[in-house]
Amino acid sequence: MAKVFLVEDDERLSQLTAEFLRNQQLDVVQFADGTDLLQQVRKQQPDIILLDVMLPGEDGFMLCRSLRQSFNGPILFLTARDTNYDQVLGLELGADDYVIKPVEPRVLLARIHALLRRVKPTGSPQPASKLKFGSLRIDSASRQVMLGEEPIQLTSHEFDLLWMLAENASQLVDREQIYRDLIGREYDGLDRSADVRISRLRKKLRDNQQNPQRIKTIWGKGFFFVADAWD
Repeated sequence: MAKVFLVEDDERLSQLTAEFLRNQQLDVVQFADGTDLLQQVRKQQPDIILLDVMLPGEDGFMLCRSLRQSFNGPILFLTARDTNYDQVLGLELGADDYVIKPVEPRVLLARIHALLRRVKPTGSPQPASKLKFGSLRIDSASRQVMLGEEPIQLTSHEFDLLWMLAENASQLVDREQIYRDLIGREYDGLDRSADVRISRLRKKLRDNQQNPQRIKTIWGKGFFFVADAWD
């Protein structure tokens, strides 16, 4: 049973959401704010965190930034804040998805399950698979990334995106494939989620943000992982 941390200060909405998810065989722990959230995350390591933005005290954006120091699992923003700026900010701070309230419960459940499948795939265990490009080493079994002697901390979405790009090194990976296989929706021509995650990957992997050499953008098409750019 997957453990869900639900951070929502609206008591009625929190209870309704928690009851629905529990009826779907999810183990839900509720929080009204971030007061003891970080401590509990370090103790229990939930499978996924649902996080509101508008919370008393430290808001959800700042909590997300703090959570990423000790939690690499999926974070889903569930909030009424619906501007493009808020959505991009949430993704840049390390969230894996951004869902705007009100949301139909079945849609929310589907988004949760999609995130959980990416970090805990079902079926028979797969043999360990590793990729190496110069100083970059990627281990899909442990979901660890090393750049030289330094471990690189990636979110689940960032790791999946890096693995997809690296597995197709020196080949174009089109946007439609990324949205369909990793983000779980069709690309509408306007959604910038993939670009935000590519930007975060470049920053963590010490690529040049203004003139990328390791992960290139092929405008209007997709992205290109340069296999020989990691020495």
